[in-house]
Amino acid sequence: MSLIQRIQDKQKWVFGTIAAALVIFIVQDASVHRGSLFSNGTTVGKVNGEKIDKKDFEAKMDMITQMQGQQAPPREQLMPNVWQFMVEETILKQEEDKLGLVFNGKELNDILFGDNPPAWMKQQFTDPQTGEYKIDVAKSTFAQIKKQKNNPQVAAFYEAYIQPTIDQTVRMKYTSLISQAVYVPKWMSQKLNVDNSSIANISYVYVPYSSVSDSTVKVSDDEISAYVKKNASQFEQEEETRTIAFVSFDASANGADSAAVISQLNTLKPEFAATADAKSFIAAKGSELPYYDGFVTKVNMKMPNADTLMHLGDGQVFGPYADGQNFVIAKMVARRVIPDSVKVRHILVKVADQGGQQVLSDSIAKKRIDSIELAVRNGADFDAMVQKYSDDPGSKSTKGEYTFSSTQYGNLSKEFADVAFYGNTGDRKVVKVENASYSGYHYIEVLEQKNKQEAYQIAYIAKPIVASQETVSAANTAAQQFAASVKDKKQFEEAATKLGKSPALSPEIRENDFQVATLGNNRSFVKWIFENNQGDISAPTEIGERYVVAMVNNVNKAGLLSASAARPLVENILKNEKKAKQLIDSKFKGSTLEAYAQSAGTTVQRADSVSFRTPFIAGLGSEPKIVGAAFNKALSAKASEPIAGSTGVFAVKSEGISASQSGGTPEDQRRSLEANMKAQIGYRALDALRKAADVKDNRSKFY
Repeated sequence: MSLIQRIQDKQKWVFGTIAAALVIFIVQDASVHRGSLFSNGTTVGKVNGEKIDKKDFEAKMDMITQMQGQQAPPREQLMPNVWQFMVEETILKQEEDKLGLVFNGKELNDILFGDNPPAWMKQQFTDPQTGEYKIDVAKSTFAQIKKQKNNPQVAAFYEAYIQPTIDQTVRMKYTSLISQAVYVPKWMSQKLNVDNSSIANISYVYVPYSSVSDSTVKVSDDEISAYVKKNASQFEQEEETRTIAFVSFDASANGADSAAVISQLNTLKPEFAATADAKSFIAAKGSELPYYDGFVTKVNMKMPNADTLMHLGDGQVFGPYADGQNFVIAKMVARRVIPDSVKVRHILVKVADQGGQQVLSDSIAKKRIDSIELAVRNGADFDAMVQKYSDDPGSKSTKGEYTFSSTQYGNLSKEFADVAFYGNTGDRKVVKVENASYSGYHYIEVLEQKNKQEAYQIAYIAKPIVASQETVSAANTAAQQFAASVKDKKQFEEAATKLGKSPALSPEIRENDFQVATLGNNRSFVKWIFENNQGDISAPTEIGERYVVAMVNNVNKAGLLSASAARPLVENILKNEKKAKQLIDSKFKGSTLEAYAQSAGTTVQRADSVSFRTPFIAGLGSEPKIVGAAFNKALSAKASEPIAGSTGVFAVKSEGISASQSGGTPEDQRRSLEANMKAQIGYRALDALRKAADVKDNRSKFY
């Protein structure tokens, strides 16, 4: 049913929600942004002293979940995104309020009913037949429903549609204020143009850092700490993280468990082969794969061993065989020739609609469908009968016609599908259908059947490969024994070694995480990690198909990274600095490239068309220092001193600098640069505000 039709039905909830939302908007001062709706709730966090209430936080998650429906991510994945959104939303609204940015009712009216209304308005008020946006209908509908003040769905609609429209408009005002302050002077664009169009040819001598063995270069914790302090802005950590060392005990299905499933299926196999009622047998014995009361063509048989199954005799059983997480036995029930696709037309007369509400008595419905059949057989126009009598609105625009592929057989009512696929072109039949959606009579004509081919009805009994209680208990017992035998880090590592295990190290874990390393989700275990101290050892914890015993390995407080936390980021940098000194002292003797090459035992190399815009040396990668030296005019007559680059030590000599042709006029380039800066200003401003904000995150107390 189109929205235009729904508009005519004032009982439809959408108008109530829009109306009540407008009433709320009119009653409240639109120039004042929302605060917490629940002043007495608990607080999941604060942003510059302003509370984020738990009920508001959960309401936002619920709204997004409802809007996305089946596409919504799991709640634990949604939570950090909603938190970040609400923090940024609060920060921006605080800034907007400081600047006096407001929004009034006239602006809402202009947005909703102007030349460029929001996408959701266009979707709601566009005639699906003509594609015309009905502004007059939208206005009249809003006007009519303002009188409805007490609709329970108001808050949801307001949060989902009206408030985001307001927020987006105020945000655009804020971003516009900042972007208007962006200006690129002419001299800057000219300088950038010259730099970016410059190319150079160089000769160089290169000795890679890899020529010095890592084992000969040691970096101490003090050296790492000194580097971190010197470059503090690069190593600030906003929140505490922790790592664990853990030993896991596998509780997944093993060979014995698989053998037990195979044995169970082998026991069922003779009975399965003998039964004449595969559907009832499967229902009684249980199966991970439901019985499919249809036929499948060769091209649509995507299961393992399809070729073998197609060649089974009627009643023959094959298996057990593995299929994903199951072992399966399969039985050839029957085979027949069916079309790959069919085209039918029909007229439906309902007895009852969804929910069982009677539309017509059965006898009246049967008389009507019989009369329709007789009229059509006597030459009545089929489309006219569809438009007048059919209770299937979905096919009225197609004259009652449908086209189905054989893969859609299972989605149709069996009585309908049997006529379409198992009959012949030209068949005309009346069938009664009773299912959860409706009850009624179909008059069906088979108009066309294409590509007839052999198809197969195969029944499956699939049993999952799961760990037995014995397997689970054995893993749990081993984990319990291990945990009972260790009290500190030394015992933890020694006991793991005795078992032939090496403790695994996790990546950084944050306080609000749900995921535990690569093991899976276990929120309670993450909370244990943060409630205990470095060196503490956990009781065995079940995560996925494992029992895990963990030790809190590192605690990395917010602020500057510790030496141990920074080592993976810094160690190679400091090693390369030490290697560079070694190479310069031992390999670069003399003052010319030829002397350097002879001293280093290498050759003079050449790189042409080196670009200032992209600081890369072909075959070596990013080398900004070396590219910078390439454009040093002082090096046109002599070789540089040795330079510690990104991948090794270089000595460089310029062989000429030139300019490539740049596109566009200088003013075009200036405007382009300015436009790019303006496009980024919103994100950069928000990032700066977020870093400067005082954010207190208390989510871990509630989740």
